[in-house]
Amino acid sequence: MKSISSIQNPEIKDIAQLQTAKGRHTQNKFIAEGIRVCSTLIASNVKLVQIYATQANKDYVYALANEEKVTLVTEQVMNKISASASPSGILGVFAIPKRPEFKDLTQGLVLSQISDPGNMGTLIRTCIAMGVKTIVKIEGADIWSPKVVQATAGTIGQVNIFDISWAELVKNQGLLKLCALVVFGGQNPQEIDFTNTLMVVGNEANGIPAEWVDQCQEKLTLPMPGNTESLNAAIAGSIALYLAFNK
Repeated sequence: MKSISSIQNPEIKDIAQLQTAKGRHTQNKFIAEGIRVCSTLIASNVKLVQIYATQANKDYVYALANEEKVTLVTEQVMNKISASASPSGILGVFAIPKRPEFKDLTQGLVLSQISDPGNMGTLIRTCIAMGVKTIVKIEGADIWSPKVVQATAGTIGQVNIFDISWAELVKNQGLLKLCALVVFGGQNPQEIDFTNTLMVVGNEANGIPAEWVDQCQEKLTLPMPGNTESLNAAIAGSIALYLAFNK
């Protein structure tokens, strides 16, 4: 079994670069941490490149991967490659899946300039809970960042991800409708037919660009009888997904 004890090891330096968007997209890989997240990704058939574990955690990873896919590392090395302030002692390196073809674009969620990785991950996890298989990511946070992957609890491997521009989406939406989630002026959920719909959730601070809203066939506003102006993007988007796709 391979083991690495030096933070100067070239392999370790490459993994550390996966904490950055440039490193991830140069190597076409991403990292995930913890037994639960890694096992969920592996079960979802996301390609495991290698899994790294400290001595105390080696028995856990043997249940996930063959010995040639396992590398033991010291605590110091784990701290170097981990994106977490408190590393779990288990870190997997996975290949970023290929972008699906537009013929596989189905009803689902459009993440429009979502900038907070936690919100992005939460919304993806909600999609999985609602049986939604399509995620369209337009600008915003890097969808393969460690914080997004962790917030999905590894379920990111269960959806088709289209990392594209708004123009590409509009050009290739086909018979799918775009439904913009807006704070004011949209229809009540009961008034909308969500069949073959892509729900568009916008940026936490600025919402969806006005030009993009105009290009959406439907506008949805969540009724809020309480005294508040708006909801957090992840909360509002999750409620909208539940109303649209919980059939």
